Amino acid sequence: MDRRDFIKKSIQAGIILGTASTFGKHLNFFSSIVSNSKTNYDLVAIKGGEPDLMFDKAIESLGGMKSFIKKGQKVVVKPNIGWDVIPERAANTNPVLVKRIVQHCFEAGAKEVYVFDNTCDDWKRSYANSGIEKAVKDAGGKIVSGDSERYYQKVDVKKGKRLTSTKVHELILESDVFINVPILKHHSSTDLTIAMKNLMGNVWDRGYWHRNNLHQCIADFTTFRKPDLNIVDAYYVLKRNGPRGVSKADVVMMKSQIISTDIVAADSAAAKLFGMHPEDISYIKIAAEMKLGEMDLSKLNINRIIL
Repeated sequence: MDRRDFIKKSIQAGIILGTASTFGKHLNFFSSIVSNSKTNYDLVAIKGGEPDLMFDKAIESLGGMKSFIKKGQKVVVKPNIGWDVIPERAANTNPVLVKRIVQHCFEAGAKEVYVFDNTCDDWKRSYANSGIEKAVKDAGGKIVSGDSERYYQKVDVKKGKRLTSTKVHELILESDVFINVPILKHHSSTDLTIAMKNLMGNVWDRGYWHRNNLHQCIADFTTFRKPDLNIVDAYYVLKRNGPRGVSKADVVMMKSQIISTDIVAADSAAAKLFGMHPEDISYIKIAAEMKLGEMDLSKLNINRIIL
């Protein structure tokens, strides 16, 4: 693809390129001329590389994975593996990114790294055809099923308003470090699915959420255990017909990632990247009102990187 075609497709995706040190303007998110010179970043937004290389650069600016993982710890990595489709369909997290995250975890000293999801399609086919099962095994991690209720334990969601109890996968309860790796995409029920909604794959009964104010339940569960790190995959982005997509025609290549310890900030930035205002996504607004994170990105120290 030549530069003219790249710029054209980027504009169609809602991104207008800026200089080599900035992202383009879009909904005031990528409007800075230069990145903040401080190093204690609240959020990193990176664009223009392959998933593994972007993650290398982004996590470096946050102090490396050793800032989040201590030697000997047990880590759970939770991507979206919900759908029996290939990576280019943008329904699941990119396997190249998942592999690199697992590698970084071991390099930081993790004793064990587990990866799982409670899938929507058949779990064996979703794990295989997403490319994530092979990626995890190649990196030395352990891929774990989420298809049986016996893996889930009942917990109280003490700060929940509509979701006050649920059954959570044992890996989320037992691991020392929890890394959330959603893919940014359209969703028919919530407009967007990003980091907070990706947490639905941690529980057994997702149907309850749909029946009892889905947006409030998403925010409620975020009060239970926030991820230690959120890594939003926006390499391929499903712009319509989500969450599964119909064909590759639904997908735009954005070659981007957003990384933050603040799950509300990560979702807010990703919403703007997609071309939406975060306050228009109900669960983001509710979570911000519940003081679960920062929706106003102007208050954050953001590192914007273009490779």
